[in-house]
Amino acid sequence: MAGFTTRPELIGTFGMVASTHWLASSVAMGMLERGGNAFDAAAAAGFMLHVCEPHLNGPGGDMPVLLYSAREDRVRVVCGQGVTPSGATIAHYRDHLGLDLVPGTGLLATCVPGMFDGWAVLLRDYGTMSLADVLAPAIAYAEQGCPLVPRVIETIANVRGFFEAEWPTSAAQWLPGGRLPTPNGLFRNPALAKTYGRIVREAMAKSGREAQIDQARDLWYRGFVAEAIDKFCRANELMDTSGRRHRGVLSADDMARWQATVEDPVSLDYGRYTVFKCGPWTQGPVLLQQLALLRNFDLAAMDPLGPDFVHTVVECAKLAFADREGFYADPNFVDVPLQGLLSPSYNQARAALVGARASRELRVGTVDGKPGWLPPSPEQRAALVPEFAAATSGEPTVRRDGATAGDTCHVDVIDRWGNMVSATPSGGWLQSSPTILEVGFCLGTRMQMFWLDESAPAALMPNRRPRSTLSPSFAYRDGKPYMAFGTPGGDQQDQWSLTFFLRHAHHGMNLQEAIEAPAFTSEHWPNSFWPRVAKPARLLVEGRMPKPTVAELQRRGHDIEVGPDWSLGRLSAATRDGDVYKAGANPRGMQGYAVGR
Repeated sequence: MAGFTTRPELIGTFGMVASTHWLASSVAMGMLERGGNAFDAAAAAGFMLHVCEPHLNGPGGDMPVLLYSAREDRVRVVCGQGVTPSGATIAHYRDHLGLDLVPGTGLLATCVPGMFDGWAVLLRDYGTMSLADVLAPAIAYAEQGCPLVPRVIETIANVRGFFEAEWPTSAAQWLPGGRLPTPNGLFRNPALAKTYGRIVREAMAKSGREAQIDQARDLWYRGFVAEAIDKFCRANELMDTSGRRHRGVLSADDMARWQATVEDPVSLDYGRYTVFKCGPWTQGPVLLQQLALLRNFDLAAMDPLGPDFVHTVVECAKLAFADREGFYADPNFVDVPLQGLLSPSYNQARAALVGARASRELRVGTVDGKPGWLPPSPEQRAALVPEFAAATSGEPTVRRDGATAGDTCHVDVIDRWGNMVSATPSGGWLQSSPTILEVGFCLGTRMQMFWLDESAPAALMPNRRPRSTLSPSFAYRDGKPYMAFGTPGGDQQDQWSLTFFLRHAHHGMNLQEAIEAPAFTSEHWPNSFWPRVAKPARLLVEGRMPKPTVAELQRRGHDIEVGPDWSLGRLSAATRDGDVYKAGANPRGMQGYAVGR
């Protein structure tokens, strides 16, 4: 019998949606009810998330999608991750501006905003509904008002003084009348409603659904949206985490030259399952390498809440994430040895490094005779960036100037035809970059993923995708498409998603049980976000983790930090097994919900 969960695992036969916000889930389900498919529903949810979770994502952000098309009978990736501007060179940032790291906030960290084109390409190539229908809920909520959960207001409160002193356009947008919005009160974004409304109106002048979507893309990347972004980046010199004011390097020409792409995923067989991830322009393959390492251990025999399980998973994570640092980058420019990194022989040898005690080293491997790049040690980073020693993990967006953190969203959808979507939209956080009032949103800061070191695989160079943390997941079971799943959480995404998957696959937990089970997170390797903090052997655990497990992990040398009972992970998932559909969503934060029937 299943154990107690805060909400049921949903079961139905028509369709399932799970996301990080109930309004996005409801909007997506509404598209399914109206005859739309999973791709229509996911896009509608994505645009809705811009309105209801503006501290977690926005139109200026980025997004990867993993999808299963029943028509094509294969898994594909939509890359909604924009590239670096042509002016983004190490020489400009390090030598001309005197920076050691790309700032975590402001205009210098901005890539081409890929979010809009990612959703548009998904809708055009795989959806069935019009752009007007898919955008209608987001426009209505932006125009008439959307209830903002208390965490949005807390985020605005954290940066209020900074907005008023340094980013006046953000103060104008998020502090209407000079006052904080009311928690759970309706908040309007008429400028964003106007932007989307104009795009729909001008796109509808074209004949045919695909032509209308392409016209909308053109308006965004070569029309009035790109012009507004270009003008703002050139005209404004604004404060960022470097403690200095800078103009942006993103231009209208950068936007005009980029478009979202559709490509193949990376996959790994694991027992009954085949797990799919995006390529090494994300951290996605690190989940696959963890599975390749864990095949060398009998996880099914371990208590999923016990010290052996946690220790083994964490020590394998340290090895896989070290290789992420040593090898991952945009494969259009860097030869990433994925075949070697995921090979049984390499991971059998790497698994032998897992000892009885917690490792404190960052052990980057050697693949095909080539040693991986070794990032600066915590001591080296602390000497260069004073904030490093005191920084926190996650997705830091504003620190020196009213410290707060950004995060991410996630959407899973399955429709009645068997189409499936796992998408992780993020970036464009209201607190990370100044608002462009003309269009009603701010830009992203994903360029902070790069190192200002020519020897690093993820070295800053023009026209490259950052090695993003965004990492949706998808799995076959017994050769058939089975599960879409994922979570927000920066570097933690492919820890929480992995633990969820292992507890479901090895220990028989249903979706909701696996989502709600006590979580843990390693902070051992360099964080992907400014100021790139690393805390060797640091292990965060939820307060609900059994006390004997915590005590034993401490005895084994893990530097344990016990957090609140419900503090780690924002997972959601949906499955299809024959004619039976299931879904679950995260209760942490009181925002995520699954809906279906």
